[in-house]
Amino acid sequence: MTDRKQSHYLSGPRIDPPGLTGAESVADLIEQAFLAYNAARLREGARLLTERMLAPDTTVGLSITGALTPAGLGMSAIIPLMKAGFVDWIVSTGANLYHDAHFGLGLAMHRGTFQVDDVELREQGVVRIYDVLFDYRVLLDTDAFFREVIVSPEFQHEMSTAEFHHLLGKFVRAREEKLGLKHRSLLAAAWEFGVPIYTSSPGDSSIGMNVAATALDGNRLRLDVSADVNETAAIVLDAKASGGKSAVWILGGGSPKNFVLQTEPQLQEVLGVSEKGHDYFLAITDARPDSGGLSGATPAEAVSWGKIDPEQLPGTVICYCDTTIALPLLTSYALARHEPRRLKRLYDRRADLMRRLREAYASVGRGAKANARG
Repeated sequence: MTDRKQSHYLSGPRIDPPGLTGAESVADLIEQAFLAYNAARLREGARLLTERMLAPDTTVGLSITGALTPAGLGMSAIIPLMKAGFVDWIVSTGANLYHDAHFGLGLAMHRGTFQVDDVELREQGVVRIYDVLFDYRVLLDTDAFFREVIVSPEFQHEMSTAEFHHLLGKFVRAREEKLGLKHRSLLAAAWEFGVPIYTSSPGDSSIGMNVAATALDGNRLRLDVSADVNETAAIVLDAKASGGKSAVWILGGGSPKNFVLQTEPQLQEVLGVSEKGHDYFLAITDARPDSGGLSGATPAEAVSWGKIDPEQLPGTVICYCDTTIALPLLTSYALARHEPRRLKRLYDRRADLMRRLREAYASVGRGAKANARG
């Protein structure tokens, strides 16, 4: 066989892992044994998160889809991430926030099995979320809590879902303290840490259903979806205009994934403010792009929409994995390999962020062009 120059494709490290002993930390396990296929994508995502996304000047937005909080992932992963300053703003389904509240109210969710007779469960007043089981009265008690809270004077005006969830978090925290609990609810933790939480479809959950029910009685609470669109765009604009970077960490797909990504098209396409897209993109999903099920598209496809900076494609990882497996692993890795960051407390800065957005729209965006024509 003739000598030839080794291909650059063979420049990666050799696959030559040590044998596992059982004494490895999670971080070491990922580094040593997650070497190929989606395990390697998860290792790449862990490194992207800790080496680039968690830089002090990077603002991290997290989208949450799928029934994660009923499985306890709010307490085990998302709250520790917020506490460490690793998540700065959130877009979540309303269902995740509703089921999150059960824990802050001291209501029980139980590990069970999916191999059950659902007719029998219904007869016994038991509700099932795959293999998570709980008493039907958990729903009734949670509904009663929300209806009692949202008729309070603080809620009697139009507001963004970030303000709505911030107020809810204050009341959930008060209930936690009364019960001797802490950091059981991510709503309460977000209130404590100043992390704004948005819901892209506020009517699509039991929280929204209870808001609608109280409206029949004349309650004046209204959720302003336009404020949500502009506030999230303002968060991203501020991150980039201040010389920093914007990162998105996506769990699942659906409306929250698109909502966290559409901040860039809102700036570029709609408001006419010059921008290039998010700098970093880390996604965990079990959906496929070819069937149309990968909502919001792959990182490369998102470039065509202006959602992702084309110069930053090396800063993108998509891992095809169950979020309930990947999220605890990534959380443990990040907490082990990166020191806590200073909390950005973006909720407290909403007015300033919106002022900057309005100024950009009026000076260099479509607002300036409209004024010039006038």
